[in-house]
Amino acid sequence: MRRIGRRSAIGLVVALTLTGCGGANTSTESGTGNGLEKTTLTVGVLPIADVAALFIAQQRGFFKAEGLTVNPQIVASTVVAIPKLVSGAVDITLGNYFSVLSAQEKQMAKFRILADTFQAKPDVFDIVVKGDSPIKSVKDLKGKKISVASLNSIGTLAVDSTLRVNGLDPKDVQYVPMAFPDAPGKLAAGQTDAAWLTEPFLTGVQKDMGARKIADTMTGAMADFPIAGWTTTDSVLQKYPKTMAAFQRAIVKAQQIADSDREAVEKVLPSYTKITPEAASVITLGSYPSSLNPTRIQRVADIMLEYGYLKSKMDVTPLLVPMPQ
Repeated sequence: MRRIGRRSAIGLVVALTLTGCGGANTSTESGTGNGLEKTTLTVGVLPIADVAALFIAQQRGFFKAEGLTVNPQIVASTVVAIPKLVSGAVDITLGNYFSVLSAQEKQMAKFRILADTFQAKPDVFDIVVKGDSPIKSVKDLKGKKISVASLNSIGTLAVDSTLRVNGLDPKDVQYVPMAFPDAPGKLAAGQTDAAWLTEPFLTGVQKDMGARKIADTMTGAMADFPIAGWTTTDSVLQKYPKTMAAFQRAIVKAQQIADSDREAVEKVLPSYTKITPEAASVITLGSYPSSLNPTRIQRVADIMLEYGYLKSKMDVTPLLVPMPQ
């Protein structure tokens, strides 16, 4: 996290006025000249840096070139997004791998991953406390309340790993589920003792309330950890294979740009998070992979099994949708 200027780093708007916040059932299903089975998609997104490529694809006309209209719908977390996906309220969603694999094991649906989205880098997912907090190290978190985006999630997995490395058991802390936009205020009010946050919220709490970093949770076994992918269900994939392939082609182009051109990410962030351009220029970003690597994503399933979040070993390869030629 780096220091920034006077203006507030975060101005997230809960009710973002993105196009088409209605359900996926309103989507057009008539074919096009491209042979698509469906031309309009509703896609679940979170107001975080992970989804920047989708807005780059919108801005640069990649979806339009494929004959698609993509309507982003803001969701609070993947835990909220997955039921929307299963019910058909969205066609595709940002799905953090932890939640998707957990839901797959519980047989909520047969999930399919269309494209990788985001990979952790140093200081993209940190535990922070108030500037005047007596908590000085991870060991001081014993008996404390830590906010995470949701329980039994990538957040708890990351914090679990950090606690264990520092000689604590996950049972030594109390996890408090809380959407990222709500966590800074609760931390400031003393309703939690620490918060597990990602950008742009990390830079925001540093600027707005002088928060201090206690630990980077993406180190050691969690270094360069795969975070999320664009996810659909097998039933949607089977019904709209050409449409899903069109989405893949467009999003991969945008992922390549996001990963190689930071300014492209900075340009779109204010459009869906209302973060200021000044703050966008200094937040810490992860990487934006443009290929689905089963070895990388298998790491998620293996660590989930090691920490008891999966009951049995899972092969992730069948969940990955091959990229269209």
